[in-house]
Amino acid sequence: MTVRIRELDSATVPAWDSFVRDQPEASFFHLSPWRDVISRAFGHPTHYVLAEQDGAVVGVLPLARMRTFLFGDLLASTPFCAYGGPVAATPEAREALMQHAMALQRRLGVPALEFRQRGAPDPGLQDRPPLYFTFRKPITITGDDAKDQAANIPRKQRAEVRKAIKFGLTSTSDSDIRTLHRIYAESVRNLGSPVFPRRYFQLLAEAFPDAHDVTTVRYEGRPVASVLNFHFRDEVLPYYGGSTPEARALSANDFMYWEVMRRAGTERGATLFDFGRSKIGTGAFAYKRNWGFEAEQLHYAYGLLPGARVPDNNPNNPKYKLVIAAWKRLPLRIANLLGPPLVRGLG
Repeated sequence: MTVRIRELDSATVPAWDSFVRDQPEASFFHLSPWRDVISRAFGHPTHYVLAEQDGAVVGVLPLARMRTFLFGDLLASTPFCAYGGPVAATPEAREALMQHAMALQRRLGVPALEFRQRGAPDPGLQDRPPLYFTFRKPITITGDDAKDQAANIPRKQRAEVRKAIKFGLTSTSDSDIRTLHRIYAESVRNLGSPVFPRRYFQLLAEAFPDAHDVTTVRYEGRPVASVLNFHFRDEVLPYYGGSTPEARALSANDFMYWEVMRRAGTERGATLFDFGRSKIGTGAFAYKRNWGFEAEQLHYAYGLLPGARVPDNNPNNPKYKLVIAAWKRLPLRIANLLGPPLVRGLG
């Protein structure tokens, strides 16, 4: 039968998510709750469509339009997410989803269509020069701390974790969004980046009640590092995290990520650690390689209308150098006030 494209609605949400969980190339970021999170947190119109054949879901494509005065107009799969793009069970379904996306782009008049995908770009799309990379690695956690560390993290990181333990650092796993956001906000301000609103983190926690947790590290009772983790199939994805200035001397970040790995393995049976995306040439990129992860290029593939260019809204762009330097000097209260309206165009 012919492949039919239709909008996601409440009746087809269970079938959408079941299809995503069953497809090896699908990711946590293809799940349907992201549609409402993106819409409610940032006000962006969403266009989530599925492909049906003979009454069954054979493909999905999450899309959202980011249109802001400062950062332009982009139809993306998927903003604020590491991965996106079409997922299909058949070549016919994939082609139908691609044709739908390009027709939607033309109808809306959006200059650029962007797919964030681990696989190579589809024919007709333009791959940007390598910029973002992802870091994924199998893990084996048995419950024996010393052996698990030796099996899963390099020697230098094991030494940092042991140092943190000697300092008396402890960790908790809960859903403390307030503490997470307070630490995260200061951390990204120090990096010169605008902060996400706390409401966004709260919406994520509500959208994925059984598929998230917050790992927080404390020193002498004070929180010094915290990260929001997602859980999908057998994967754990530490996604939004930050730390205080004193965390580095305490090796708190190394301890935190080890605790995420350890807890996910022992409590949820995770066998894959997804360290997320980082830009090449950054400290985060080097840090993840030091943890023994191999960098895998993320393909940001574009369909462009005539006269349009590949978007370049990232901190590596020289035109943002002075803005980033100034942002680092902002009082935290001002940065937290100005950040959320800006970051909605930087997904």
